[in-house]
Amino acid sequence: MTAVAVWSVVLTPGEKETIVPQADLQIKNAALGENLSDESGRTTIKLTYLNPAKMDDEEEDEVDQESPEDEITTVLCSLTAGKIEQSACDLILEKDEEYTFELIGKNNVHLYGNYIDQFADQPPHDSDMDSDMSDEEAYNLDDVSSDVEVNLDELHGLEDDAKRFEELSDVAEDEPKAEEPKPSKRPRDDAMDTDEQPAEKVPKKKKAKKQKGEDGKAIPVVVEEKAAEPKSEKEEEKKADKKDKKKQKAAEEKKGHAYKELAGGVKIRDVKPGDGKTAKNGAKVSMRYIGKLQNGKVFDKNTDGKPFTFKLGSGEVIKGWDVGVAGMQIGAEREIIVPPAMGYGARKMSDIPANSTLIFEVKCLGIK
Repeated sequence: MTAVAVWSVVLTPGEKETIVPQADLQIKNAALGENLSDESGRTTIKLTYLNPAKMDDEEEDEVDQESPEDEITTVLCSLTAGKIEQSACDLILEKDEEYTFELIGKNNVHLYGNYIDQFADQPPHDSDMDSDMSDEEAYNLDDVSSDVEVNLDELHGLEDDAKRFEELSDVAEDEPKAEEPKPSKRPRDDAMDTDEQPAEKVPKKKKAKKQKGEDGKAIPVVVEEKAAEPKSEKEEEKKADKKDKKKQKAAEEKKGHAYKELAGGVKIRDVKPGDGKTAKNGAKVSMRYIGKLQNGKVFDKNTDGKPFTFKLGSGEVIKGWDVGVAGMQIGAEREIIVPPAMGYGARKMSDIPANSTLIFEVKCLGIK
């Protein structure tokens, strides 16, 4: 498709514009004009054209009267001032056909496009005579002259060639076939046998040499198997000692992790022993701790940064701590269970409900 010439038209509201193109026409764009009668209104472009199906029927029936059903009306586009003031189009109007444009709105609209040649890029067609000619007619053997002479001597030569080819094929059949090379790989059965061979490599007991008698027959040899030697008493004693040590160790661990009840119903369980100084009343102790409720919810903790320091037995902390921390050494870890009476009692303290049993995991970092 090639553009031939430029085309344009200005559509005015209230006036129908009928166009009969002199050649195929492509409309490419629709735009509002410079001067707007309605600065915020919308203008719609309507296109009316003859129904192609009705046009064919009229040519066949030679009917000159037109009815509204013979025409089709559609909308090309709608333009709004300040929002959409132009629209790209791709509409081809055919040569010598009638098209009517009409505006619904108050603003003028400019249409522009090109006259086009839709068949300019197509290769030229052959003549009707050539296109109608079939392949068989193009190569008609009837047009070949019947005066062509055939030399009979040439035909005799062809027969000799046929015999020669027959002799060669016979010779090829008589030649012995070359021996096919044996495959380097073992057949699958052999491979299966090799898989079973490692089982035979299991060390077996040495077989006694067969002895022959005077008559030449083999004398059966009785192989004496050594009876299993009883385990030495030392080995049994070692095993018994190991069992006793394990039991003793388990008992010590169980005893060390058992809860011990102190004054006021406070319970403690030593998780890890310490060394050095022992915390006594009046000593200044530095502690790490995690405080939990019985449901596992953490309400307070000190696990890093500056440790929590207090004077033991002076009432700076709840009674459960004064009782539960006493006796700890530096590096020791302990679990302290504080009943409500030794904690906050019936008072509600932020995240701690009233009458709560408190569980503390504590570690002693220093004693002064």
